[in-house]
Amino acid sequence: MPSSTICVIDDHQDIRSALVEMLQLADYRVTAFSSAKDALETLDRNFPGIVISDIRMPNMDGFELLSRLQKLDSDLPVLLITGHGDVQMAISAIRSGAYDFIEKPFRREHLLEVIKRALDKRQLVCENRRLKDAIASQNKESIIGQSAAINSLKEKITRLAKADVNTLIRGETGTGKELTARRLHEQSDRHKGPFVAINCAALPESMMEVELFGHEAGAFTDAKKARIGKFEYAHQGTIFLDEVESIPLALAIKILRVLQERQVERLGSNQSINIDIRVIAATKVDLKKLSEQGAFREDLYYRLNVVELYLPPLRERDQDVAMLFRYFISQASSRFNVPAPELSVHIIDTLMQHDWPGNVRELINVAERFVLTDTLIDQHTLASWQSDTDQQSLPKRLERYEKRLIEEALLQSQGSIKLTYQALGIARKTLYDKLAKYGLDRHRFIDD
Repeated sequence: MPSSTICVIDDHQDIRSALVEMLQLADYRVTAFSSAKDALETLDRNFPGIVISDIRMPNMDGFELLSRLQKLDSDLPVLLITGHGDVQMAISAIRSGAYDFIEKPFRREHLLEVIKRALDKRQLVCENRRLKDAIASQNKESIIGQSAAINSLKEKITRLAKADVNTLIRGETGTGKELTARRLHEQSDRHKGPFVAINCAALPESMMEVELFGHEAGAFTDAKKARIGKFEYAHQGTIFLDEVESIPLALAIKILRVLQERQVERLGSNQSINIDIRVIAATKVDLKKLSEQGAFREDLYYRLNVVELYLPPLRERDQDVAMLFRYFISQASSRFNVPAPELSVHIIDTLMQHDWPGNVRELINVAERFVLTDTLIDQHTLASWQSDTDQQSLPKRLERYEKRLIEEALLQSQGSIKLTYQALGIARKTLYDKLAKYGLDRHRFIDD
């Protein structure tokens, strides 16, 4: 059944027919029943719509139906049709779990508005359940997603993991290149060996050779004792060279020799050490074009690129956005020890429409902010958060989160110091210190 299905239950044929006609004219799909018993036989926890039922019916009335539906699915919206004398009964039913009541005679506009809200809620519940189930089914997967692009990537990883060949991973910043490299390692026969990750761009050129090859004692002034390099440390495992395009041309020839001969020499030593490693490299640029321009050794490119894996940007796998966002919300709420905020249909739509220039890394950042601030997410918010986090350290980001939380608490409390520190769960003095730190004036939040 489509998500717009409505189940109508009323023992009066005229009322039932009129209601069905009204809903069908509003483009809803409707199933109608003259008794609660018949309706229950068709409803289950996966029913994607809502239920509209009369209260006064023979054999099984609306209250008993509500009770049974609550046991079946407490999140299923049930709207009760009431006569004038049943209003108090309907209010009591709402306290028992009914979504709302509709008083006879129906006002079309009001009825359709209530139905729309109920269906939106049901759609969100069903979507959240689907995402939870999908995430649960992938709890052993380090790569979350069910889009065609990601399913294809997972299949390639499974095949390549056993191949034990040098692999080049290409993808934009934030697409999960290290995660993919780890997955290749974990699924390979080398999974019991070390996984050694090196960010080539983060190492100064003067340190890169020492870091990769190691050194003997006395090899240079500060080399008081011998140290093994990353290539040697990765023996019987996997070494991951991230941002491999940053490797200096002068060092590339030495790395090429390691790849060809599977031997390494520490600085200050003439002895070759045999190593058994798999090399996985990653880049965000076109290495072939770089090599053609002379900015990267062509022979090293071909050694690294025995097989290439392409990681799609988030904009090419927008079907995965909602699932990923829910997963990251769950992780953030556990890490920060705060309850996970509810995801509305509006927020999911906003996330789906965003371009995600920062890819999965940006999505993680937005999920963490959402958990910490419970802010309504729209395109303006995303643009603001994006500019806030560009080139900022983690402490600075946390300070921004804290400032936002204080501002929101002040706004909620109309500038009241007492209500604000109580809402935040901090001492009065702590609040005053933070107001001074962030230059916040409580009077700005008083509604004149």
